[in-house]
Amino acid sequence: MASMREIKRRRGSIQSTQQITKAMKLVSTVKLQKARQRAENSKPYFQYMYKTMTSMLAQAGEINHPYLKSGNSDKVGIVAITSNRGLAGGYNANIARLIQSSGFEKEKVRLYTVGNKGAETLARKGYEIAVDYPEVIEDPTFEDARQIGTRLLSDFSNGEIGEIYIAYTEFKNTVSHVPKLMKLLPIDPAEMQTEEGEAGQLTLMNFEPSEEEAIGLLIPKYVTSILYGAFVEAVASENGARMQAMDSATNNAEEIINDLELKYNRARQGAITQELTEIIAGADAIG
Repeated sequence: MASMREIKRRRGSIQSTQQITKAMKLVSTVKLQKARQRAENSKPYFQYMYKTMTSMLAQAGEINHPYLKSGNSDKVGIVAITSNRGLAGGYNANIARLIQSSGFEKEKVRLYTVGNKGAETLARKGYEIAVDYPEVIEDPTFEDARQIGTRLLSDFSNGEIGEIYIAYTEFKNTVSHVPKLMKLLPIDPAEMQTEEGEAGQLTLMNFEPSEEEAIGLLIPKYVTSILYGAFVEAVASENGARMQAMDSATNNAEEIINDLELKYNRARQGAITQELTEIIAGADAIG
């Protein structure tokens, strides 16, 4: 059995760790409230942006535009959104596993990482990191999404990548965060028809100016909007995951402290009993 000094030292260490996890939980809770409100306020816009684009393309008929066709490259560009810090449970690992299990060959994947953790993990797995944007996830803005979207569209147009996907964590609620892989380009109108199968009944849409010019203007806005929506949801999911992880760590620390307290009391009682036994034995010997 460990000595009382060792038990006391370990108990003090666990108590210090518990104070840290409590503080981190409180910080994450405050950040989550702000991030959740931001995600909930912006989500309807991005959902309608996606629905509007799918509806327009479903009604547009056959349009000859580069954004609606696979690129010349067989490489897949994936925007992987993770955090810059750990201690968030499986938040970062889930995105790495999602990309690894996506079915894409590692040699044909080109990653555009947002967050250090994803870049570090996936680089160790042998994936190509085209560019990393660690500062973006700290406080994502629409301008950040626009710049990344411009880079993606440029690489797509130049033939460096043939498809564009985004891997992020969708924020359902405080305790539910779902890793999601979403295709951005090329857009296939047939795949993007409404779930009700109403696309075939819709009247074809006429564009002014030309279809190609309109699509060229709309697709960058669509990509930027989806990216920004994913950033906002990822931030909320990260703080929710960290809050849960720190809450579990705090509860586990409390259990360990209680167990150490019991062991300490037993060791103390054993030491007192030993001292009493020695005193009684000494008194008997003198008598």
